[in-house]
Amino acid sequence: MASYETSDGILAAIARRHGVAAGEVRPLPEGVANRVFLLGEELVLRIPRDERFLPDLVKEAAVIPVAVRAGVRTAEVVAFDGAGSEVGVPYMVLTRTRGVDLARLGPRAPGMAPLLRQVGRELGRLHRLSPDAASPGLAAVPVDDGRVDPGALTGRLVGEGWIDAEAGRWLGGWFERLSAHLPESPPLVLIHGDVAPQNLLVRPDTARLAGIVDWGDAAWADPAADFAKMPLDRVPAMLDGYREETPAGAPGWEARVLRFHLAWALGRLAAPVPRPGERHWTAPPAGRLLGLLRFFASAPPPPWSDLT
Repeated sequence: MASYETSDGILAAIARRHGVAAGEVRPLPEGVANRVFLLGEELVLRIPRDERFLPDLVKEAAVIPVAVRAGVRTAEVVAFDGAGSEVGVPYMVLTRTRGVDLARLGPRAPGMAPLLRQVGRELGRLHRLSPDAASPGLAAVPVDDGRVDPGALTGRLVGEGWIDAEAGRWLGGWFERLSAHLPESPPLVLIHGDVAPQNLLVRPDTARLAGIVDWGDAAWADPAADFAKMPLDRVPAMLDGYREETPAGAPGWEARVLRFHLAWALGRLAAPVPRPGERHWTAPPAGRLLGLLRFFASAPPPPWSDLT
């Protein structure tokens, strides 16, 4: 599949439309889906690598303004051309969110707990948005029920030789104990879908959240899924902040989040292809399993300690 062009001429043409000289266009670290450039000092340009990634950019153009209106800290859309009618390639221009991503900061960096609580409060605002009260522009946002059949998952791992039968029975019992805490029908809300350290920009001078970026995985889903791409040891502080913003005090939240972590860790075990060079903490095949081990080896407080 042919890539979308990012020649100097195309970059200069987009820059001119926003009052930026061609010499002020600089490349930024690229993501999996988009090539990214700084336009001057205040704008960011994103061009999808090829047609596979265009639907996610279209989705972001619809979701980001809704998230901004909900009070979520994120970059705002300045311009979007999904058809590529202006310069020959589709692109999006966003306001620049200044900061360093959380992946560059250690888990024990000063101010980490208040920062994580702030992330939780941002998610609380986002999760007030439901399909019933959705903007018409979000009709194309997919529904992801996140359902995993634990019996089928563990059975497949046993059958393919990834785990032994006794481990399969133990895991099945763990899933059963977690399921006892789950609501019968979790609500569907708008989730970001990739609340991971590299998508959380932090002002290093204040240790405050500057913004949540990269909305290409947004979906209607169980809100607990938005806590499943952060290392588990950071989730308790996030839930503390979340509960400040939402009526989330009902029992079962920790079990819902843990169930996602456990199911996704086992799913990754069955697809053990290393991805060297990727910064996401779950890129190594054992990343999630080691995250679970580290968390529970640290003697977490209740209710986490009661969920094993």
